[in-house]
Amino acid sequence: MIVAVILLAFLLFMLKQASENNILFHEVTLNGEKEKVSLFFISDVHLRKINQKMLRKIDGKIDAVIIGGDLADKRTPTSRIYDNIRLLQNLGPIYFVWGNNDREVGEDNLRKIFDEMNVTILENDSTLIPSLRNRCWLSAIDDTSTKNARYNQAFEKCGKMDHVFFISHNPEVFSYVRRKYKAKIMMGGHLHGGQIRFGPYGIHPHGSFSMREGVATLISNGYGTTAIPLRFGAKPQCHIIDVRFEGENNRET
Repeated sequence: MIVAVILLAFLLFMLKQASENNILFHEVTLNGEKEKVSLFFISDVHLRKINQKMLRKIDGKIDAVIIGGDLADKRTPTSRIYDNIRLLQNLGPIYFVWGNNDREVGEDNLRKIFDEMNVTILENDSTLIPSLRNRCWLSAIDDTSTKNARYNQAFEKCGKMDHVFFISHNPEVFSYVRRKYKAKIMMGGHLHGGQIRFGPYGIHPHGSFSMREGVATLISNGYGTTAIPLRFGAKPQCHIIDVRFEGENNRET
């Protein structure tokens, strides 16, 4: 009986943790004309409804809302996709990158929704963030599970002196991109931080934001869950990255 009560309490705790709404704030300093650029990053929403109260707490202008893949999967009703996009639209213009589960709801269906909702799909391509003093590109590949990822296409528009913010749903490509291309920031999800982990032990590494070979690198725990709606030791996350351009003579950090 005691064991059953402990197990039930543990399951309820994991369910509660999976329902948390955590926004992590990060800052990157780059050389350029003085300016602040704010990015909102969310990935791995899956079946989850984005929390409106969480988004209302965000102050200030968001220059780009980036969905880093797995906005939906085969469990996600179309109405939930529309609702989540409408909530994110309140923050700013939305850019979407394919994840390994998104096409389960029907690629044509998703493309139709995104076209209707003015969501920009980034797949083996890049686009300038508009209305900025500094030339900042969002660059992304198609999901690696499709075998259609084209790195050269994702970077070919970007000038040598431009600032590139690279997105891949699967962060396992980041080391390759750092070797071959020039990006100032990289963003990804996919791994869920292991979703259920015990201290340092999990099936995937915990999410992190760190400098790797001079590149600011975000690997998110993601916002939703896959398979089971439980988390332990890998809390759900979404992120705001404030990119501060501080002048040509400042050192990038």
